[in-house]
Amino acid sequence: MVRIVKNPEERRREIIAASRGLFLKQGYENTTMQDVITKLQIAKGTAYHYFKSKGELLEAVVEDMVAEYMDIVETALRECEGNALEKMRVLVTAGRVAPNQTDVMDDLHSPSNMGMHVRLLAVTLTKLAPLYARVISQGCEEGVFRTEHPLESAEILLAGIQFVTDVGCYPWSQQDLDRRSRAISEVIENQLNAPKNALNFFV
Repeated sequence: MVRIVKNPEERRREIIAASRGLFLKQGYENTTMQDVITKLQIAKGTAYHYFKSKGELLEAVVEDMVAEYMDIVETALRECEGNALEKMRVLVTAGRVAPNQTDVMDDLHSPSNMGMHVRLLAVTLTKLAPLYARVISQGCEEGVFRTEHPLESAEILLAGIQFVTDVGCYPWSQQDLDRRSRAISEVIENQLNAPKNALNFFV
Protein backbone atom coordinates (compact mmCIF):
# COMPACT_ATOMS: atom_id res chain seq x y z
CA MET A 1 0.00 0.00 0.00
CA VAL A 2 1.33 3.42 -0.98
CA ARG A 3 1.88 5.66 2.02
CA ILE A 4 0.05 8.96 1.63
CA VAL A 5 1.59 11.91 3.42
CA LYS A 6 -0.83 14.70 4.25
CA ASN A 7 -0.50 18.12 5.76
CA PRO A 8 -0.82 17.73 9.58
CA GLU A 9 -3.82 20.06 9.84
CA GLU A 10 -5.52 18.32 6.93
CA ARG A 11 -4.95 14.94 8.54
CA ARG A 12 -6.25 16.17 11.89
CA ARG A 13 -9.39 17.56 10.24
CA GLU A 14 -9.88 14.29 8.42
CA ILE A 15 -9.74 12.31 11.67
CA ILE A 16 -12.19 14.68 13.37
CA ALA A 17 -14.64 14.51 10.45
CA ALA A 18 -14.54 10.72 10.30
CA SER A 19 -14.93 10.42 14.07
CA ARG A 20 -17.83 12.85 14.10
CA GLY A 21 -19.69 10.72 11.56
CA LEU A 22 -18.99 7.50 13.44
CA PHE A 23 -19.91 8.95 16.85
CA LEU A 24 -23.23 10.24 15.54
CA LYS A 25 -24.24 7.13 13.62
CA GLN A 26 -22.86 4.38 15.85
CA GLY A 27 -22.92 6.27 19.13
CA TYR A 28 -19.86 7.55 20.97
CA GLU A 29 -19.99 4.68 23.46
CA ASN A 30 -20.12 2.11 20.66
CA THR A 31 -17.25 3.58 18.63
CA THR A 32 -13.62 2.63 19.18
CA MET A 33 -10.42 4.25 18.06
CA GLN A 34 -9.92 1.19 15.87
CA ASP A 35 -13.19 2.01 14.08
CA VAL A 36 -11.76 5.42 13.17
CA ILE A 37 -8.46 3.90 12.08
CA THR A 38 -10.25 1.34 9.92
CA LYS A 39 -12.56 3.91 8.33
CA LEU A 40 -9.65 6.13 7.32
CA GLN A 41 -7.24 3.26 6.59
CA ILE A 42 -4.49 4.94 8.52
CA ALA A 43 -1.85 3.54 10.85
CA LYS A 44 -2.67 3.21 14.53
CA GLY A 45 0.32 5.39 15.35
CA THR A 46 -1.01 8.14 13.08
CA ALA A 47 -4.34 8.29 14.90
CA TYR A 48 -2.73 8.32 18.33
CA HIS A 49 -0.20 10.93 17.23
CA TYR A 50 -3.05 13.43 16.86
CA PHE A 51 -5.35 12.20 19.63
CA LYS A 52 -4.05 10.32 22.66
CA SER A 53 -7.45 8.85 23.56
CA LYS A 54 -11.07 8.58 22.47
CA GLY A 55 -11.94 11.15 25.12
CA GLU A 56 -9.51 13.65 23.62
CA LEU A 57 -10.99 12.93 20.19
CA LEU A 58 -14.49 13.55 21.57
CA GLU A 59 -13.42 17.00 22.79
CA ALA A 60 -12.13 17.83 19.30
CA VAL A 61 -15.36 16.64 17.68
CA VAL A 62 -17.48 18.66 20.10
CA GLU A 63 -15.35 21.78 19.55
CA ASP A 64 -15.73 21.28 15.80
CA MET A 65 -19.53 21.01 16.02
CA VAL A 66 -19.80 24.02 18.32
CA ALA A 67 -17.51 26.08 16.06
CA GLU A 68 -19.83 25.48 13.10
CA TYR A 69 -22.86 26.44 15.16
CA MET A 70 -21.21 29.54 16.62
CA ASP A 71 -20.11 30.72 13.18
CA ILE A 72 -23.79 30.91 12.16
CA VAL A 73 -24.83 32.70 15.36
CA GLU A 74 -21.90 35.16 15.42
CA THR A 75 -22.37 36.04 11.74
CA ALA A 76 -26.06 36.77 12.28
CA LEU A 77 -25.28 38.93 15.33
CA ARG A 78 -22.57 40.91 13.50
CA GLU A 79 -25.01 41.70 10.71
CA CYS A 80 -27.60 43.10 13.14
CA GLU A 81 -27.15 46.79 13.96
CA GLY A 82 -30.37 47.12 15.94
CA ASN A 83 -31.14 47.60 19.59
CA ALA A 84 -30.78 44.96 22.29
CA LEU A 85 -34.22 43.43 21.71
CA GLU A 86 -33.55 43.10 17.98
CA LYS A 87 -30.17 41.51 18.67
CA MET A 88 -31.71 39.16 21.22
CA ARG A 89 -34.24 38.06 18.61
CA VAL A 90 -31.39 37.43 16.14
CA LEU A 91 -29.52 35.33 18.71
CA VAL A 92 -32.60 33.22 19.44
CA THR A 93 -33.54 32.78 15.78
CA ALA A 94 -30.02 31.98 14.59
CA GLY A 95 -29.49 29.64 17.52
CA ARG A 96 -32.43 27.41 16.72
CA VAL A 97 -31.61 24.09 15.08
CA ALA A 98 -32.09 24.23 11.32
CA PRO A 99 -34.39 21.65 9.70
CA ASN A 100 -31.47 19.93 7.96
CA GLN A 101 -29.91 19.22 11.37
CA THR A 102 -32.85 17.10 12.53
CA ASP A 103 -31.01 13.84 11.82
CA VAL A 104 -28.01 15.04 13.84
CA MET A 105 -30.24 15.83 16.81
CA ASP A 106 -31.89 12.42 16.55
CA ASP A 107 -28.45 10.80 16.63
CA LEU A 108 -27.39 12.90 19.63
CA HIS A 109 -30.53 11.82 21.51
CA SER A 110 -29.51 8.18 21.24
CA PRO A 111 -28.72 6.67 24.68
CA SER A 112 -25.24 5.73 23.45
CA ASN A 113 -24.57 9.40 22.79
CA MET A 114 -25.71 10.82 26.13
CA GLY A 115 -22.19 11.75 27.20
CA MET A 116 -21.45 13.43 23.88
CA HIS A 117 -24.80 15.23 23.96
CA VAL A 118 -24.29 16.65 27.45
CA ARG A 119 -20.73 17.71 26.60
CA LEU A 120 -21.99 19.45 23.47
CA LEU A 121 -24.61 21.35 25.47
CA ALA A 122 -22.00 22.41 28.04
CA VAL A 123 -19.46 23.68 25.50
CA THR A 124 -22.19 25.45 23.51
CA LEU A 125 -23.34 27.25 26.64
CA THR A 126 -19.82 28.51 27.45
CA LYS A 127 -19.56 29.98 23.94
CA LEU A 128 -23.08 31.38 23.70
CA ALA A 129 -23.35 32.96 27.15
CA PRO A 130 -20.84 35.80 26.47
CA LEU A 131 -22.77 36.78 23.32
CA TYR A 132 -26.02 36.93 25.26
CA ALA A 133 -24.28 38.80 28.06
CA ARG A 134 -23.07 41.43 25.60
CA VAL A 135 -26.60 41.95 24.32
CA ILE A 136 -28.00 42.02 27.87
CA SER A 137 -25.42 44.68 28.79
CA GLN A 138 -26.49 46.73 25.78
CA GLY A 139 -30.10 46.33 26.92
CA CYS A 140 -29.16 47.63 30.36
CA GLU A 141 -27.56 50.70 28.77
CA GLU A 142 -30.71 51.24 26.71
CA GLY A 143 -32.94 50.86 29.76
CA VAL A 144 -34.71 47.76 28.45
CA PHE A 145 -33.10 45.31 30.90
CA ARG A 146 -31.94 45.75 34.46
CA THR A 147 -29.40 43.40 36.01
CA GLU A 148 -25.99 43.68 37.61
CA HIS A 149 -25.06 40.20 36.40
CA PRO A 150 -25.34 39.99 32.58
CA LEU A 151 -23.07 36.97 32.15
CA GLU A 152 -24.45 35.00 35.07
CA SER A 153 -28.00 35.76 33.95
CA ALA A 154 -27.15 34.52 30.46
CA GLU A 155 -25.56 31.34 31.82
CA ILE A 156 -28.48 30.52 34.12
CA LEU A 157 -31.12 31.24 31.49
CA LEU A 158 -29.41 29.32 28.70
CA ALA A 159 -28.66 26.33 30.92
CA GLY A 160 -32.24 26.24 32.15
CA ILE A 161 -33.76 26.51 28.68
CA GLN A 162 -31.38 23.97 27.16
CA PHE A 163 -31.97 21.27 29.74
CA VAL A 164 -35.61 21.79 30.62
CA THR A 165 -36.68 21.58 26.97
CA ASP A 166 -34.28 18.86 25.83
CA VAL A 167 -36.15 15.68 24.93
CA GLY A 168 -32.81 13.88 24.83
CA CYS A 169 -32.32 14.48 28.55
CA TYR A 170 -35.95 14.17 29.66
CA PRO A 171 -38.84 12.12 28.19
CA TRP A 172 -41.14 15.15 27.88
CA SER A 173 -44.42 14.85 26.03
CA GLN A 174 -45.44 17.60 23.60
CA GLN A 175 -47.81 18.87 26.27
CA ASP A 176 -44.90 19.13 28.74
CA LEU A 177 -42.84 21.07 26.19
CA ASP A 178 -45.71 23.41 25.33
CA ARG A 179 -46.28 24.19 29.02
CA ARG A 180 -42.62 25.04 29.53
CA SER A 181 -42.41 27.06 26.32
CA ARG A 182 -45.29 29.27 27.42
CA ALA A 183 -43.46 30.08 30.64
CA ILE A 184 -39.98 30.73 29.21
CA SER A 185 -40.55 34.30 28.00
CA GLU A 186 -42.07 35.40 31.30
CA VAL A 187 -39.26 33.79 33.30
CA ILE A 188 -36.62 35.57 31.20
CA GLU A 189 -38.45 38.89 31.40
CA ASN A 190 -38.58 38.58 35.18
CA GLN A 191 -34.89 37.66 35.35
CA LEU A 192 -33.86 40.66 33.25
CA ASN A 193 -36.56 43.03 34.54
CA ALA A 194 -37.72 43.50 30.94
CA PRO A 195 -41.09 44.91 29.83
CA LYS A 196 -43.92 42.38 29.63
CA ASN A 197 -44.02 40.50 26.30
CA ALA A 198 -40.74 42.10 25.18
CA LEU A 199 -39.13 38.67 24.83
CA ASN A 200 -42.04 36.59 23.57
CA PHE A 201 -39.91 35.42 20.60
CA PHE A 202 -38.28 32.91 22.97
CA VAL A 203 -41.43 30.75 22.69
